[in-house]
Amino acid sequence: MLRDIGAGRVKELELSPQQREVRVQFKDGRTARVPVFTNEQQVLRRAEKAGVPLSVRDDRAEAASAALVSNGLLVLLLIAGLVLLLRRSAQVASRTLGFGSSKPRLQAEGSVPVRFEDVAGIGEAKEELQEVVTFLRSPDQYTAVGARIPKGVLLVGPPGTGKTLLARAIAGEAGVPFFSMAASEFVEMFVGVGASRVRDLFRQAKAKAPCIIFIDEIDAVGRQRGAGIGGGNDEREQTLNQLLTEMDGFADNSGVILLAATNRPDVLDAALMRPGRFDRRISVDLPDRLGREAILAVHARSRPLADSVSLADWACRTPGFSGADLANLLNEAAILTARRQQSSIDESTLNDALERITMGLAVAPLQDSAKKRLIAYHEVGHALLTTLVPHADRLDKVTLLPRAGGVGGFARTMPDEEVLDSGLISKAYLRARLVVAMGGRAAELVVFGAAEVTQGAAGDLQLVARIAREMVTRYGFSDLGPQALDGDGSEVFLGRDWLRAQPHYSEDTGRRIDAQVRQLARLAQDEAVALLAPRRALMDTLVDLLIAEETLDGERFRGLVNADDQAALGSTGQVAAEADVETAQVGV
Repeated sequence: MLRDIGAGRVKELELSPQQREVRVQFKDGRTARVPVFTNEQQVLRRAEKAGVPLSVRDDRAEAASAALVSNGLLVLLLIAGLVLLLRRSAQVASRTLGFGSSKPRLQAEGSVPVRFEDVAGIGEAKEELQEVVTFLRSPDQYTAVGARIPKGVLLVGPPGTGKTLLARAIAGEAGVPFFSMAASEFVEMFVGVGASRVRDLFRQAKAKAPCIIFIDEIDAVGRQRGAGIGGGNDEREQTLNQLLTEMDGFADNSGVILLAATNRPDVLDAALMRPGRFDRRISVDLPDRLGREAILAVHARSRPLADSVSLADWACRTPGFSGADLANLLNEAAILTARRQQSSIDESTLNDALERITMGLAVAPLQDSAKKRLIAYHEVGHALLTTLVPHADRLDKVTLLPRAGGVGGFARTMPDEEVLDSGLISKAYLRARLVVAMGGRAAELVVFGAAEVTQGAAGDLQLVARIAREMVTRYGFSDLGPQALDGDGSEVFLGRDWLRAQPHYSEDTGRRIDAQVRQLARLAQDEAVALLAPRRALMDTLVDLLIAEETLDGERFRGLVNADDQAALGSTGQVAAEADVETAQVGV
């Protein structure tokens, strides 16, 4: 740079003392920045001697501005951190102060789309709850004759029968506020929190009375007090005590109806079940045939069904199904319909959905082998006995299509609707179930012999043992006489499988029970063998047909069996007639 100044190639210079550099402007238009450290005076003298203009730039203002901006950003960062810390502290304090407050879900009128017409198959429960809704809407017609509003309504029934759906229907029908909570939301690890939440829930409800409170799965807090090893749970018991006091205690809670649901009423505390707290206990049982048809019709509203689908027939084919099971059936059928790119749900899709729900996912079919023939004899044994044994369930289909979980094939039956609806099971029906369950083992004995039987009947033997033991110990269907020797056999609070209660009978009685169970199982197997042995040729024919087609429906299977019986009866009659002719000729 000094040489350029002396040569006259520099136009002007600009010195920046703060940055310790010189900006050089050359006469040819070029610019350059040259750092200077100890030779500032040389640059000044050389520029003065050469007559090059030199200016000094004042950087203090710019440095002060940069320092101000950086300090301001630091201050803003500190303020933002402080605000965030204070806000989190406030949230923690708010949660601490509101730890014992409940947060029920308040359903406003018209916000729930479910109505009573959307609930089918449980007409009696709907009528009971409709009366409660009417009581809330127009209480004058009840109070005029001295009736008081019920304080609690308990919905009891197996899982999937529609208890929560009924509660949603009440929320849609009632013209009053509707609070809903799960019983598990009251339970905390700190003692007293659940009781505080119960108090807060009823305080909010009383402010909006008349209203309805719905607590789902109330057995989470309503179990019997003082049960279990080492006493009860202090937090749960205090929550239950507070709930008992709020429902019927010293203070009045008129206008507040507590609606609860559970599938374990046997574990609820006696004080919770007394009149004045839960005044009504409504049973929501499994639907009957007409109920299942109505439920299927409700769920079929939003799904395209083929004209060939009969909901009445499917109601007959699904005995023992709950409302949730039926909804799942139609949903699985809709999924299969979309997967197959069909426009409507037909019979085959519903059949596949039913088998998928009851038996599991389908897997690759078995190849023709000895294993497939063995499974065919096993399943034909079950199906043939289902057709031959009186009082047995009706055969729906028999198939060799395997299912996930190791099921090589199955013979599906349709339980008797009258037995399910009445709830009364006869001794003949149970004996028939034992014989049919032994059909697979009996077929193996008849065809392959005692030395070649397999473990394929392990599940059937477990079923036989359970039914036979219940016949002996609970129903009095044995030579021991009409006496109940076993209870439920499950300890709710100590664990079903951890601690087993000692039986209420002697060791000698226990040995006699075991002997009776073995006798029932042996008689069932002998009867099954006696029915299958004379029909060995029919079994071979049915097995060949089943292997060829892999699936036979119940109607066709029964037709083949009846035709064989008619042929056997005709040949027997012909032999008898020929014997009579020979006898007559000898007499002549």
